[in-house]
Amino acid sequence: MTTAHSGVSIRKVRKAYGNVEVIRELSVDVHEGEFMVFVGPSGCGKSTLLNLIAGLDRPTSGRVTSEGRTTLMFQESALFPWLTVGANISLALKLRGVPRSDRPGQVRALLSSVQLEGFGDRLPHELSGGMRQRVAIARAFAQDVEVLLMDEPFGALDAMTRDLLHDELERLWLDRGLSVVFVTHNVREAVRLADRVVLLSSRPGRVVEEFHVAADRPRRIESPEVSGLAGTITASLRQEVSRHAADVV
Repeated sequence: MTTAHSGVSIRKVRKAYGNVEVIRELSVDVHEGEFMVFVGPSGCGKSTLLNLIAGLDRPTSGRVTSEGRTTLMFQESALFPWLTVGANISLALKLRGVPRSDRPGQVRALLSSVQLEGFGDRLPHELSGGMRQRVAIARAFAQDVEVLLMDEPFGALDAMTRDLLHDELERLWLDRGLSVVFVTHNVREAVRLADRVVLLSSRPGRVVEEFHVAADRPRRIESPEVSGLAGTITASLRQEVSRHAADVV
């Protein structure tokens, strides 16, 4: 489903904070419509990379370009707690310039897309963690983005809820043709969702290996195809962590 066009282009990016080099000479393309997942050891620069793509930070050197509007989702839904679910989504529409008269209908459509019809009047604290993340996805789509950046968005959820949201996210991604850049520590989650999994090195982060996921969709996280490739990636990840530990010693 990917094309030759690049949704995100990262070229020889280096990012340092003072004397601490977080990313070194990292180059990778995320193709238009592709679901790419980054995995790697803690501190390898995965979240920093998302911030660079989103424009929240700038590389020390190198270039990051994105074809189209981007939005960044975090592990926490980051909803405004004093606003209702509908008002949280409506605010995103307002900031996008959608006329007031058009917003209620669009809010209803967005809530329907994440299977939360009838929850527009609820406050965030009245929802489960999984439902709040669904609202966060709806709010992201309210911004009419082409590139969706996701930083461990399901990391705080239980396994069953996470599995259900994998299905929801995959359905919405296919329906809308977005480019998705997803960061996770869960290798099985990476294989379950990705067209391509990119393994980053220990800090400073750089591309160690890429894995194309050929398994047909929809996938199940417990399937032999997913668990088999996840095992291969995990072995490479362990090797990278061991190499870094040996270098430190």
